[in-house]
Amino acid sequence: VNPISRVMCEGRLHPPKSLDKLAARLAEIFASASTSASPDAGTDLSMFYDSRTLTEILVIREYLRTRKERKEEDGTDRWIRAVATSRLTGHSKGFFSVYTLPPNQATTPDRQLRINKRRKQRPEYRNTKDIILKKSEQLMKDLAEDLSNNLRKCCKTAVFLEKDAGDTDEIPGDSVALTVTSPPFLDIVDYAQDNWLRCWFNHIDVIAVGEKITRSQSLDVWKLKMLSVFRQLYRITRKNGWVAFEVGEVRNGSIRLDEHVAEVGLQSGLRCVGIMINSQQFTKTANIWGVSNNQGGTNTNRIVLFTKS
Repeated sequence: VNPISRVMCEGRLHPPKSLDKLAARLAEIFASASTSASPDAGTDLSMFYDSRTLTEILVIREYLRTRKERKEEDGTDRWIRAVATSRLTGHSKGFFSVYTLPPNQATTPDRQLRINKRRKQRPEYRNTKDIILKKSEQLMKDLAEDLSNNLRKCCKTAVFLEKDAGDTDEIPGDSVALTVTSPPFLDIVDYAQDNWLRCWFNHIDVIAVGEKITRSQSLDVWKLKMLSVFRQLYRITRKNGWVAFEVGEVRNGSIRLDEHVAEVGLQSGLRCVGIMINSQQFTKTANIWGVSNNQGGTNTNRIVLFTKS
């Protein structure tokens, strides 16, 4: 339901045939670009980016917007869009921004100003072309030619739906061998707000996205929503197919969502084969949130496995 998911997935289905070809496209973008582009009215990004870095981001953003509107966007453009989107903000020099939260959680401008003040930092120039090329090299390092070709073949038949997971009539019944997915964990994450900068870069209305993403304080309401999803999962899963549904514990561990997911999946007609629980090591994100005691936050991954008999 979040268009950013499509940006990240569709781009990965279009790996460049070589880094040289990717470098040539990036050089072409900057050679033909107008530097008159500016952020949207009222959008101040100076707390994240050096002015030269921001100019380069705006050049890439405007190029991608124009190509998409003219229906000229190709696989290389989609790859650049995905990689650039993933590099907008982060906590190392491998990102376009000054030090900030990890890339899947764009902080607000006001909070970034406080981070800058606390760390006594200011945005420095980051070469966006070099960062995109370096990240692309990492992503393509172990990508064999046959796998790369298979990814491109997938593009010809792949179906992307930017809609509710409980409304997937475009997918034929009894056709899917495996679904791997994870829902919002009640209301503990504001997915739209965390992606506001990615939405800005891709000209996506973040408010409209937020209105579509399920966020519920009530467990009963959340379960009803999951039931509509599971009814679709049952319909599209073929005989002996699988569903891997990843959740976690919330409300300081008082609610284990896997137990409720198992119940809802059984109601849909699927058979619950088991639950795999992974006690995770603390991440940089957890440490930023102050979660380091196995009590707050989500400390385990719980994957509920279903099959269709």
